[in-house]
Amino acid sequence: MTAPRPAADIARDVRSGSRRAVDVVDGYLAAIADREAEVHAFNLVLAEGARERADDIDRRVAAGEDPGALAGVPVAVKDNLCTRGVPTTCSSRILEGWCPPYDATVVERLAAAGAVVVGKTNMDEFAMGSSTETSATGPTRNPWDLDRVPGGSSGGSAAAVAAGFAPLALGSDTGGSIRQPAALCGVVGLKPTYGTVSRYGLVAFASSLDQVGPFATTVADAAVLFDVIGGHDPADSTSLHRPTPRVTSVLDQGIDGMTVGVVREFLDGADADVSARIAAAAQALAAAGARVEEISVPSMRLALSAYYLIAPAEASSNLARYDGVRYGLRVDAPDTVAMNTATRSAGFGAEVKRRIMLGTYALSAGYFDAYYGQALRVRTRILEGFAEAYRRCDVLLGPTTPTTAFRLGAKVDDPLAMYLSDVCTIPTNLAGHPAVSVPFGTGDDGLPVGAQLLGPALEEGTLLRAAAVLEAAAPDDGRAPVPAARVGSGAGGAR
Repeated sequence: MTAPRPAADIARDVRSGSRRAVDVVDGYLAAIADREAEVHAFNLVLAEGARERADDIDRRVAAGEDPGALAGVPVAVKDNLCTRGVPTTCSSRILEGWCPPYDATVVERLAAAGAVVVGKTNMDEFAMGSSTETSATGPTRNPWDLDRVPGGSSGGSAAAVAAGFAPLALGSDTGGSIRQPAALCGVVGLKPTYGTVSRYGLVAFASSLDQVGPFATTVADAAVLFDVIGGHDPADSTSLHRPTPRVTSVLDQGIDGMTVGVVREFLDGADADVSARIAAAAQALAAAGARVEEISVPSMRLALSAYYLIAPAEASSNLARYDGVRYGLRVDAPDTVAMNTATRSAGFGAEVKRRIMLGTYALSAGYFDAYYGQALRVRTRILEGFAEAYRRCDVLLGPTTPTTAFRLGAKVDDPLAMYLSDVCTIPTNLAGHPAVSVPFGTGDDGLPVGAQLLGPALEEGTLLRAAAVLEAAAPDDGRAPVPAARVGSGAGGAR
């Protein structure tokens, strides 16, 4: 199978005039037309707007302008990122028909870099889920096997990149919602340090945990997209007032002399075939000059419990604004209280209701300290555990997920089993640190396995250097199943 064309190469060709942006976009729109009906990666495909944008880029190139680092590159955007005048639904009925009056900062930065947004991707409702099955528009399917989930909550973005619908996508990661679907779909997914990428215009789930990040078919492309969207934003009060690491220039520096810790707790409960791939990844890093050792961070075993108190508590507060008055759906009733109740009952799905109720209970009088307060103390313990690990190691290694992609419907009636899909990713969100999932072969079922690398705050460059080494050493069987005839040679051709 021919590998998909790197986004950086597409942008270079468009900037040089050797290829037209409109041909690039038409090629990807054709790929969407071929398979979108069976994959359902998108809630909305912006075909007309994408072609208009591509035409504008071609005019700018013809006039001698440089449109930017992502000139003409199609990008899929998760449907919880605001797009001015374009519906943003969070895959929830309660936001039906709502069109934001502004763009998210990351969407503005895509435009400034010359990217072309081709659509809004499906997701678990309000980013609450691990399989994209809680979406009010129906589930997304994994391009590797249409009977399997793509992961969640950013399953539409991961599937769009894996299926060849776009070379790049944006997602959000609250408890693993970029890395977990990246692993299950065989693509690269980066969760940046909290505060390095603006959250302005990201519809909030859990404000102390949410972070926007890239999906790509290669580490280099993920680095380019991170460099585009990162940086301080005065519109976001949680944005870091310090330079965001620029990572593209360091990818080829290797890892000679680096210390890698293989996290024992992440391997507990992982399937044997997944563990075998992580052992092979550790060997690849050692062969590239790293010192590899096993390490234990016992507090990570507490992360799942703490997360499912902290995240629902924040969600309970953030989702209180959806009351039938200001946004989207409104179900009429005789009085305001009845209207609020009817709107929220009809507008929210079962998983969102479950988390709102859990969070409201954890914040209620008499229970706040026993539940929410205790969870915050556990979060501090996890931060301390990471700090101790990073005194010994430069980066940590483990599986992104304990299993490969599971079947659609397999866990929808068992919330705990679903939540355990994120057991390896949640600790990083609680700490606010960066982590990346890199495809590293397949399991016994022929489905992708993701190797996860974790690092200290603001060490995206170090992480991606190690990720580039893993990518180069990865077996060929774990690469995204992009249709070669449509995208591999750069569909549309040069003119």
